Amino acid sequence: MTLWQPDPALIRRPAYQSLADQFARAIHDGRLANGARLPTHRRLADDLKLSVQTVSRAYEELIRRGLISGEIGRGSFVQTQRREPEPPYLPERLGEVIDLSILKPVCEPMHLERLKQALGWLAENLPSSSALSFRPNMVFPRHRAVAVEWLKLCGLDISAQNISLTNGATAGMTVALMSVAPPGSTVATEAIGHHTLVPLARYLGFNLQGLPIDGNGLIPEALDEACRLSDIRAVFVQPSVINPTATLMDAARRAEIAAVARKHDIAIIENDVLGPLVEDRPPPVAAFAPERTLYVTSFTKITVPGLRIGYLAAPDRYVAAVANRHLVSNWMATPLVAEIATKWVTDGTAMELVRWQRAALRRRQDIAAEVLAGVDYRARRDGLHVWLQLPADRAEESFVAQARLQGVAIAPGTSFRISDAPWHPAVRISLGSTTEGELRAGLGVVTKLLLGDPEHLLLAI
Repeated sequence: MTLWQPDPALIRRPAYQSLADQFARAIHDGRLANGARLPTHRRLADDLKLSVQTVSRAYEELIRRGLISGEIGRGSFVQTQRREPEPPYLPERLGEVIDLSILKPVCEPMHLERLKQALGWLAENLPSSSALSFRPNMVFPRHRAVAVEWLKLCGLDISAQNISLTNGATAGMTVALMSVAPPGSTVATEAIGHHTLVPLARYLGFNLQGLPIDGNGLIPEALDEACRLSDIRAVFVQPSVINPTATLMDAARRAEIAAVARKHDIAIIENDVLGPLVEDRPPPVAAFAPERTLYVTSFTKITVPGLRIGYLAAPDRYVAAVANRHLVSNWMATPLVAEIATKWVTDGTAMELVRWQRAALRRRQDIAAEVLAGVDYRARRDGLHVWLQLPADRAEESFVAQARLQGVAIAPGTSFRISDAPWHPAVRISLGSTTEGELRAGLGVVTKLLLGDPEHLLLAI
């Protein structure tokens, strides 16, 4: 039994969350080593004058974070050497599978041809700085100036000095989180959110707190309460359709989130990878709280997947931190890819591809509406996916496995679960990852499974 014990004087409401946070910090700091056995629920409850239910819930939260494991008959143990999480999508495209699991834009031969043409242009026009310089400030001033114009199309007016080029949105959000959430701190986010946040929080050493959502996104009152009861340093939001539930947060809700963040002086990280693809959307949250919002967008899901470049816009207070974190984690974005993005923004190709993508997605949303008629699902006209809630009597894991056996891959909803609140089984279905014919066939399989009698999956032994 380890000598370290939680301090009852540091426990705040909600007690289970506060207790879990103490354990998490002790594990991160090395005060609890890998394999250390934790006190039994009853013993710790007695020592801290808490209920057994509170301790049990704290241990469940630590299991959810991947920090401890519970073994029936043996107890609970620190588990710092953890099994890596499974991605929600198929890691490889298999020949006979209709892959609706991975979120990607619609792609046709035209996209490959455009990229080939751009590479040919680059061969003739490559600046020496992009090929020979190690210094970001020697490479990117021109690109940052063009980024200002693109961000205006996203609804954001910001100086070039506040923009960093990144190798896509994942790099951007990682740098943003590193800049505002030191190890041991807590970041709030939607209860159903970005599937990389949970492992990323573990790798970077911060805690993640999933908060309630409704049909309009993150609930401001829930964020306000979390900030009052916990030491929240930042909130991560995806307000514009890219979130798993395909929600488009309205302007009033965005303003409320900004007001709560300002009230508690916390940072906002806004993931807006669809940018101008979503037509007639409200201004970004960053427009309501420009002094504290780190805004992330990219080109991969709205033009061509191979154009792995994005923009991270940060307020003055975080510019130095962003530059430093970016240097140590990426050094700088790939200059050759940045050259293509800048050319496409300048000559109008980027917006042309966005408009093409919007039209293609709307056709696919029409296919989904036709094939899924009578099925309860959530989607947006310009979105890349649909969120389909399963009936209460359908086990999510079994439903995904049954679809896979019939040649269709879909993403399990639990891959996006961040809160430990009661869970309603669901699946995410990508609309852009295959041909229209395969999409129709794949959705047909899902519909038949959904409307048929539920049956358990039998495994041959």
